[in-house]
Amino acid sequence: MRAATRVFGATSIASVLCFFSIESEEKTALKNLGFCSSIYKLSMKNNRFGLGLFYGFGAYVIWGLLPIYWRWLSRASAFEILTHRAIWSLFFCFLLLVYQRHLKNTLSLIRNLRTFSLLALTALLLTANWTIYIWSVSADRVVEASLGYYITPLVAVTFGVFALKEKLRPLQKISVTLAAIGVAILTIAYGRLPWIALGLAVSWGSYSLIKKKLNAGALETLSIETFVAFFPSFLYLWHIEANGSAQFGQDLNFSLKLISAGIFTVIPLLMFNAATTRLPLTITGLLQYITPTIMFLVGIFSFNENLEFSKMIGFIFIWGALAFLGSDLIKSARSFN
Repeated sequence: MRAATRVFGATSIASVLCFFSIESEEKTALKNLGFCSSIYKLSMKNNRFGLGLFYGFGAYVIWGLLPIYWRWLSRASAFEILTHRAIWSLFFCFLLLVYQRHLKNTLSLIRNLRTFSLLALTALLLTANWTIYIWSVSADRVVEASLGYYITPLVAVTFGVFALKEKLRPLQKISVTLAAIGVAILTIAYGRLPWIALGLAVSWGSYSLIKKKLNAGALETLSIETFVAFFPSFLYLWHIEANGSAQFGQDLNFSLKLISAGIFTVIPLLMFNAATTRLPLTITGLLQYITPTIMFLVGIFSFNENLEFSKMIGFIFIWGALAFLGSDLIKSARSFN
């Protein structure tokens, strides 16, 4: 556990340094900052695609290692962690909005009733996703949570069929069929529906679908979403502070850890946004499997969660489905070239 924590800390610090060495979205070079610069020079060669790959890989690695961070905060309840994540994310988003001079754009989104209503809905979906995710770590169900992020692309395909009236291609049909079999096997193995996985997949899939239709900046929309979540979060924190159950303020070290939840929310999201503007959709689609793979490994090897043979069979079907979906993604990309 200590080794995993050190890995998470080193990766996160390097990523934060890398992000703050960038002055704007258009800047394509990193300053010479030790470890960050060494990684960049070794693998990126200072080109747009390489920089996008660097951002994407960094974002997905941080997301994959976040269970270690949530376990690090296990002294606080999942709801207290969630509220601090929302409040401090808003704080850091506001600082970045001021720094990048995007406050005017954000206010224009708020004034648009339709856009604000949709962002209020995405705030609800994001809160649900964060709640399930953080609770799954505290309940020792990281492996099941990783399943949720594995099947998210398959949920996106399903949404495409029913919401956008898209037609499934042959490889997508095979992928969806294998995934359905995998979920059925896992349902039997768990003795119940894998509701954590399905909850994460449906909430994130719905969130992504709405955000795609909005086509607005990641920083601006996250700022509004955390603004919507701020007031109920503040009321909850006020309540637990009043009854003496809050962990924030008990000691400086742990309070700083709770505050940093905002940093580890905003940084990977903005790195991801920077990656999507520089990489083909095919590459970002394949990179997303980094996160659940790291989560799966953390659950098995760091948190010592059990994975029975029957559940492993279900995961194999899911991985097979993803292999077909990845092949379809690559094939589709080639057909457009």
